Amino acid sequence: MNDAVKEVEILLVEDNPSDAELCIRALKQSKLANKLVWVKDGAEALDFIFATGAYTGRTGMHVPKVILLDLHLPKVNGMEVLRRVKSDERTRTIPIVVLTSSKEDRDVAESYQLGVNSYISKPVEFDAFARTVSELGLYWLLVNRPPV
Repeated sequence: MNDAVKEVEILLVEDNPSDAELCIRALKQSKLANKLVWVKDGAEALDFIFATGAYTGRTGMHVPKVILLDLHLPKVNGMEVLRRVKSDERTRTIPIVVLTSSKEDRDVAESYQLGVNSYISKPVEFDAFARTVSELGLYWLLVNRPPV
């Protein structure tokens, strides 16, 4: 098993390669991308989080410190990923930040009803997007104090 997968701090769930690359670049600039895993759809995210499929054998002790989750994903949408993670006793305390292009009030409301920790609409402008991702990483990895 790859050590980076064992020690993941950020799980990026994003199907758009351009958005993923911008996120990763912004986190690297803040020196926060060393322990990042990028998955490209909701099914892969659930496999990673629950150590199934391609990630069988990954121990539950190595959960991400934060999940950056897009809502509009292939295979399993982001709302279902959020629902499954927050409804499972083993994973419900993992902070999840929805980072999506959706500004729909119903998406915001449903995300919070399901237990999201933060909902952020992706800024269109690159510098604003990079700054937002960097600040997210700094807060959730360095400032926030998760439960033990």
